[in-house]
This record gives sequence, C-alpha cells and structure tokens, in this order.
Amino acid sequence: MRALESEKELANILAEEKGKTVLLFSADWCPDCRFIDPLLPELEDKYQGITFIYVNRDKFIDLCVQYDVFGIPSFLAFKDGLEVDRFVSKDRKTKEEIESFLDKF
Repeated sequence: MRALESEKELANILAEEKGKTVLLFSADWCPDCRFIDPLLPELEDKYQGITFIYVNRDKFIDLCVQYDVFGIPSFLAFKDGLEVDRFVSKDRKTKEEIESFLDKF
C-alpha cells in the first residue's frame, strides 16, 4: 500500500487518477488499525482494480479535518477523483465489514 507523502500528492492523485481510489486513514499507535494490518495485502490482492493509499492521521491531521475523519481506521472511496462512499468510525473493522464496503464500490 502506497503511503501518502504530501497533501499536494493527494490533490494530484485525485485530479489525475481515473478509476477507483481508497484512502485508508490510520496511525501507528492505533490498536484497531494494527488489527487490520495483516488483512491489507490480501485486500489489495483481491481488489486489484482499486488504488489504496495509506494516510497517516498524525501527519495529515488537516486532511482528517477536511474530510471529516475523526475516527480511525477509516476508509474513503473515490471514483475518478470524487468521493463516492465512506466507512468512517472509531470502531474496529472486521475483514467482512471492509470487504462489504469495497464490494459495493
């Protein structure tokens, strides 16, 4: 999973990326985020048509505010640069819940 390096990079990704992009808001200290870490390679493999971007909540707090992400781990889904869905909460997410979110995207 590619880690976001700058807000400008995200702006470029959303402006230029055609297709599906999912932002995963997370943090190293978050136990619920660490819970889903082992699932991420499998999800990326299963959903190869989606570009996954890791957004470090501590490094990009302004993006969290901009996108109303106040709980982690959280997922935002974009199609052709426009937000189309979100799975945002402070609750631990299961593999089944994440797959259900990705399946409807």
